Amino acid sequence: MNELALILALVFSPVAGLSAYLITYTEYKKHFPDDLKRARKLSLNFALSTMVFFVVLIVLAFLVIDHLLPK
Repeated sequence: MNELALILALVFSPVAGLSAYLITYTEYKKHFPDDLKRARKLSLNFALSTMVFFVVLIVLAFLVIDHLLPK
């Protein structure tokens, strides 16, 4: 079961991070049209935090499910 959690985390976390980057970059580009470097930096920070959040969430979900299911 831990292997499945690792596979899901490695697949879906980058997808979530990329989605977060694209969405926030588009929005920050509107708010900071003169400073695209700042928009990229903020979007990258948000994408990385999203990836970490999803990895932790997937691992915790599998730990809880593994603990609750009968063996």
